[in-house]
Amino acid sequence: MAKQKTAFVCNDCGSDYAKWQGQCNDCGAWNTLAEIRLGPATGKGGGRAGGGVGANRAGFAGALAGARILKDIDLDDLPRFSSGVGEFDRVLGGGLVPGSAILVGGNPGAGKSTLLLQTMCHLASSMDALYITGEESLQQVAMRANRLGLPTDRLRMMSETNVETIVAALEEFKPRVAVVDSIQVVHTAELASAPGSVSQVRECAAYLTRFAKQTGTVLILVGHVTKDGSLAGPKVLEHMIDCSILLEGNDDSRFRTLRGQKNRFGAVNELGVFAMTDRGMREVKNPSAIFLDRSTEPAAGSAVMVVWEGTRPLLVEIQALVDDSALGNPRRVAVGLEQNRLAMLLAVLHRHGGLQVGDQDVFANVVGGVKVLETSADLALLLAIVSSYRDRILPRDMVVFGEVGLSGEIRPVPSGQERLSEAAKHGFKRAIVPRGNAPKGEIKGMQVIAVAKLSEALDALD
Repeated sequence: MAKQKTAFVCNDCGSDYAKWQGQCNDCGAWNTLAEIRLGPATGKGGGRAGGGVGANRAGFAGALAGARILKDIDLDDLPRFSSGVGEFDRVLGGGLVPGSAILVGGNPGAGKSTLLLQTMCHLASSMDALYITGEESLQQVAMRANRLGLPTDRLRMMSETNVETIVAALEEFKPRVAVVDSIQVVHTAELASAPGSVSQVRECAAYLTRFAKQTGTVLILVGHVTKDGSLAGPKVLEHMIDCSILLEGNDDSRFRTLRGQKNRFGAVNELGVFAMTDRGMREVKNPSAIFLDRSTEPAAGSAVMVVWEGTRPLLVEIQALVDDSALGNPRRVAVGLEQNRLAMLLAVLHRHGGLQVGDQDVFANVVGGVKVLETSADLALLLAIVSSYRDRILPRDMVVFGEVGLSGEIRPVPSGQERLSEAAKHGFKRAIVPRGNAPKGEIKGMQVIAVAKLSEALDALD
C-alpha cells in the first residue's frame, strides 16, 4: 500500500514545506505551519506506477488533437447575463459569465450577504438559483429577506458545510447561479485539518471551481477579510477564481464601494457604489453627487479633484489641515491616500513651491471614505495643503487634477477630456490641469488653466 505523503503549509501565506519548522520563511509568521495529507500519486498512463516512458507516450496518444490554431478560435462575445444590479454588473465587466468563479470579500457587516441575497432573489425569478449558507441558519436568512421585502417564492436555500454534499446537491439541482457563503466554513472529509485552514480552503475552492467550469454554473464564493484587509486563506485561492471583488465601507458611513481587484472578463479596479438602507443595498447611479455633498460654509483646505475609477470619472472632495505641531516630530496623517506619497509631495512643495511645512502637522482626508489609488490626486492635494496653510479659500467652482513629479513638473493623466466633461456636467466653471491634458477645443462654460510646473499652479491661485 502506498505511503501517505504529508506537507506543512503556512496558514497565513500558503507556502508549503517538506517538514515542520517554527517560522515561515516567506511571511515571517511564527507557529502557522499546519500538516496536510497529500493524495497518493496515480499511475495513469504508465507514469511512475509502471510502464516506462514508452507506455506513458502510448497512454497519452492523440492528446494534441484538442489543440487549435489561435486564429481559428471563435471571437464571439461571451454569453453574459445581467445580475439585475447595475453597479454589480459594472464591476463584473458587464454581467455574469457562465462557468465563472467569483470571490466576494469584505469586512464583517459590510453587506456581502445582503447584496448577494438581493441578487439571488432577483435572478431566481427567471432562472434556477441556489443559495448555500454555512454560517447562518435558514431561518436567519429568511428573516433578513422578509425584512428587506425581497421575493422569496423562487429562491432555493440550503444549509451545508460539507463540500461533497454541496457538489452533489448542485449536480442534482443544476442551477445557473450558486452562492456559497462562505468558503471559510466549507470543509472536505478527505482532509483532517479544521475548516478555514489553508488546506481546507484551497481544496474546497478547487473542488467547487472545477465543478463550475465543467457544468457552466456561475459560482459566487464569499470570503472573509483578515485584520490587514486582505482576503483570508492562501493566495492560490485568488489564482483559481476568475473574478475577485472587495466590498468596502466604514462603520460610520452608509455608503459601500464594490471594487474589482481581478477580472478575467473585464476591466480591473472598476468601482461600484451602494448605499446601505433599511431596505438593503441600493445602487448609487451618480456617485459624484454624493461625494460632492459639501458644506454650505466654504472653508480653507478643501479642493475638488477628478479621479478615474475603472471606466468612469468620479468627482471627490479632498481636504487638508495644516496646523502648528506641539511635538518634536510633526505628524503626517493620510486617510484614503498613500502615506508615503504625502511625505514625498510635501518635500516637492518645499523644494519647488517654496512652502516650508516641516514644523507643521499635516492631515489629509478624502471625503466619503473613497480610497484614491492613482496619482492624479497629487496636484489637488498640494493645492488643498497650500489653501489650509495660507488660510485662503479655493474657488468652489474649481476642479483640479494632475500628477506631480519630483522635479516639480505637472504630468498628464489618462482620460483628461472625460474628466473635464464630467466636471462641466456638475457645474464647475474652471479647472487647473496638466498642460498635456489641455483640451483641443473649448469646453462650454469652463475656463481651463493648463500648467506645466507646480509654481505655475500656485500662481494660478493668486
